[in-house]
Amino acid sequence: MRLNTLKPGSRKAPKRLGRGSSGGQGKTCGRGHKGQRARAGGYHKVGFEGGQMPLQRRLPKIGFNSAKAAATAEVRLHELAIPGDDIIDIDSLKRAGIVHQQATRAKVIVSGTLARAVKVRGLALTAGARKAIEAAGGSIQD
Repeated sequence: MRLNTLKPGSRKAPKRLGRGSSGGQGKTCGRGHKGQRARAGGYHKVGFEGGQMPLQRRLPKIGFNSAKAAATAEVRLHELAIPGDDIIDIDSLKRAGIVHQQATRAKVIVSGTLARAVKVRGLALTAGARKAIEAAGGSIQD
């Protein structure tokens, strides 16, 4: 559809309010009788129910923020080579700035490749990360 192909009637005319009873929107213009909504400038915020406790405040809230998620960090496989330590654990990852300081646990996922053999201690590993570390000549201590 292009602007030069528009024909009469393709754009609906707006409602003509207050033009007599035959138009269907005469006299009160669809506002009903009296009340705040009938007045000029009558306004209330969205969700306002005349002072009654609004629906969004009456209903219980759902969901939660997991404390475990804040304490867990995700480490990519190629980031294990960044700390120069012989044994990679949570403390060495914190010192290298790979894991945030509030983390109490970390999980290694497969992302990138491992350039050198590393010894991993106390980290959770995905199955693919475990295979990749062992394939690079590294070892895993639990």
